Amino acid sequence: MPEISRKEMIELLDKYRSKIEKQLNIPAERGSKVIFSREYQEFKKEYIPKHLSIYEKCCNFSEKLLKIKANKEKEEALNESIRISHLNITPTGIVSFSILGPVAFILISIILSLLLTEGMFFIVISLFIGLLLIGPLATLPSMIANNWRMKASNQMVLSIFYVVTYMRHTSNLENAINFAAEHLAPPLSLDLKKILWDVETEKYGSIKESLDNYLVTWRKWNMEFIEAFHLIESSLYESSETRRVELLDKSLDVMLEETYEKMLHYAHNLQSPITMLHMLGVVMPILGLVVLPLVVSFMEGVKWYYLATLYNILLPLGVFYLAKNIMSTRPTGYGDTDISETNPEFKKYKNILVNLGPLHLKINPLWFSVSIAVLFILIGLTPILMHLFSPGFDIIKDSNNKWGTINSYTEENAKTYLIGYKVSTTEDTNSPLYGKIIGPFGIGATILSLFIPLGIGLGLGLYFKLRSRNVIKIRENSKKLEKEFASALFQLGNRLGDGIPAELAFERVASTMEGTISGSFFQVVSMNIRKLGMSVKMAIFNPKTGALVYFPSRIIESSMRVLIESVKKGPKIAAQALLNIARYIKEIHRVDERLNDLMAEIISSMKSQIRFLTPVITAIVIGITSMVTSILGKLGNLFPKEGGGEAAGLGGVATMFGDGIPTYYFQIVVGIYVVQVIYILTILTNSIENGSDKLGERYNLGSNLTKSTLLYTIISFIVIIIFNILAAAVLKGSA
Repeated sequence: MPEISRKEMIELLDKYRSKIEKQLNIPAERGSKVIFSREYQEFKKEYIPKHLSIYEKCCNFSEKLLKIKANKEKEEALNESIRISHLNITPTGIVSFSILGPVAFILISIILSLLLTEGMFFIVISLFIGLLLIGPLATLPSMIANNWRMKASNQMVLSIFYVVTYMRHTSNLENAINFAAEHLAPPLSLDLKKILWDVETEKYGSIKESLDNYLVTWRKWNMEFIEAFHLIESSLYESSETRRVELLDKSLDVMLEETYEKMLHYAHNLQSPITMLHMLGVVMPILGLVVLPLVVSFMEGVKWYYLATLYNILLPLGVFYLAKNIMSTRPTGYGDTDISETNPEFKKYKNILVNLGPLHLKINPLWFSVSIAVLFILIGLTPILMHLFSPGFDIIKDSNNKWGTINSYTEENAKTYLIGYKVSTTEDTNSPLYGKIIGPFGIGATILSLFIPLGIGLGLGLYFKLRSRNVIKIRENSKKLEKEFASALFQLGNRLGDGIPAELAFERVASTMEGTISGSFFQVVSMNIRKLGMSVKMAIFNPKTGALVYFPSRIIESSMRVLIESVKKGPKIAAQALLNIARYIKEIHRVDERLNDLMAEIISSMKSQIRFLTPVITAIVIGITSMVTSILGKLGNLFPKEGGGEAAGLGGVATMFGDGIPTYYFQIVVGIYVVQVIYILTILTNSIENGSDKLGERYNLGSNLTKSTLLYTIISFIVIIIFNILAAAVLKGSA
């Protein structure tokens, strides 16, 4: 039979491929790209957040309307960010949207301001916000890429650990990367899978070529990651087993040491940005709150919703933007993953679980939290609702210290109003407030207003707390196991090194470590082997009764997978693999502890702001505001309105005091601001300490929002009562 040449074979394959494509109606140019395209689209649909797809649509739409090209240098930077964050947009679309978006915002805001409000305040604010938006929108892909990088860089140490662990017993880079991709969470797992996809779809000819192309994207940010992988690649070409293992060990050492050094510099450089954030986001706004009661009392045109725009929209956005910039500079670290996201079996623990005998109810925390929030907010809105449905009705305390009710806005004998609506005191007939009913100014309304920030803070806090409480307990138990698992692996490795079969080794280590979490893990494995007749693999990985069901941990799971793979090559190889894993785990834990020590001072300072300083200081400010507003509101009544000489001068003093802003609205604005600041600072603290850890973030938000909002409410209530008693004493003495 004559030998077929390569050219003839290719022609033959093309001939039959074209026939098949014709019969199946497949376009001729698609080839193998179909597989990549489908997998890539599935990846994007599952893991890219929905708000990013909205951003993509806005950029693509803007590009069609107005094509504004970026300069060459900026275009290269934007292309890099687009590639890292997997966005389907172009630099032209980004620049176009950064101009069209703010312009559209300004136009819509101006139209709404002219239709709904009076004055120029919101028009000026709209122009200010619109102009400020141009910069962030133009650099938004860079921020998205930084966020993606931070999530990915948190997993880099573990990725090198998994690759090295696998390659110590099997020198196969493709299998090692696949092993790491299986045990890591997104986004780095997706990047590693894409490296493999690019080889399978023949975009690159080898795994090394595909890997090197991917590593280029980290050149500016994580040279240690690139260096570690190059050492791993070098180990493939070593003929000496000793030298090969040394290179693998060196790669992990490089990753650990460089991570520590970069985090050391980050911790030293963090003090200045954190101080600036604290001053701009917490201290200066609170100092502004102290003088605001006086400002609004002498400036009639200032409305409460002006303060809300400043304190509840502009300031939080500014603080959040500064916090994002601080987080984006965080280097490679160690990040925990949400096990309920990586293991579907644990998703049920995100709900409130109620056991009623044979029934197991799952209640979504959202409904419970929203119910609490709505109830408290309705209580806080009681003064407005009472005035709306029954104008003039109020509860008063007269000069004889007796409580009663009235159906008018003023009462000669009234000493204290519970709600406190009144006719505006302005004498300017051109003023929009002239003759209008304003309020509520009463102490009862001020106290009831505390329920609004309490409802928002408790609602959010309970939602995050209930959503993460069960899952965090499981992860904490797994962490305890991980801490002592290194010594357990040493013992298991030594037993295997003595030539004992894995089935018996688990039983002996379980009896040796009885009473510990590791001992319990090995006990479950041993029981599955002895009583259920399972193999070692099924005793560990069985989805119903396997040991990992009760001890979910990525590190433990990967260690056991390495054991299963290496035990096929003999107990000696398995023993050596386990001993090396134990050493790696100890090294990672050691560096992690050093990093925590570095960040301890900054983190403790920020936590004190969240848990104590911010709620207490703002609560005292509210008490002062309540007292000042009460005094200024009633002081004018002590001066004669008519008469000549000295009386006319005193009357002039009386006209200096305007109506002011009711403490009711002032407290709501400040209370919501406290909730916002606690939310932002908690996210920042968690990101600095743990990197991208959504589960830890939710748990800390639940704890901080609940405790700090309650503290603010309680102290505000006490201070308002005390300061109003002082105000009453001052007014009584003046009278």
